[in-house]
Amino acid sequence: MAKNFSGPAVFLDRSDINTDEIIPARYLTEVTKEALKPYLLEDLKLEGFDPQGEKLARAGVVVARSNFGCGSSREHAAWAFEVNGIHTLIAGSFSRIFRQNMFNCGMLAIELPEADLEKLFALARKGEVTISVDLENSRISAEAAGTKEAIQFAITSFDRALVEAGGWVEFADRRY
Repeated sequence: MAKNFSGPAVFLDRSDINTDEIIPARYLTEVTKEALKPYLLEDLKLEGFDPQGEKLARAGVVVARSNFGCGSSREHAAWAFEVNGIHTLIAGSFSRIFRQNMFNCGMLAIELPEADLEKLFALARKGEVTISVDLENSRISAEAAGTKEAIQFAITSFDRALVEAGGWVEFADRRY
């Protein structure tokens, strides 16, 4: 199944969102990705955010501040987004292991400079934001209430190859 890297965006206006908030440790005994689905961001405490709400259920993209995915080095955190159809995360920075887990799963972890990230948060203050990702040209297009932003992002050729293959396993199967 091809991954969709675009869609309605959910904004988490906080830095240092850790893996325990992404998928609580009490669910790490689950044996399938699907079993993680209802628990995404269950323990995240953020004013106005409802982990069981419609916005997260419809989201294709999550935008947050810096140091996203800090904490434990659990692949389950990336899996919880994947099983919920969220294949693109945008932040000022990611923890190293979380970022690599995203690419290993064939998902996008897009790091943006503060000025570009602020453009996205400014759009969110206007209304619901839809983000489209053009992987080939390394460009994000975001729109809310008739206002549009186009933002370039950087991605290494290796990370791009992982995403295009669908993840590390698929990448390795094609090459080895």
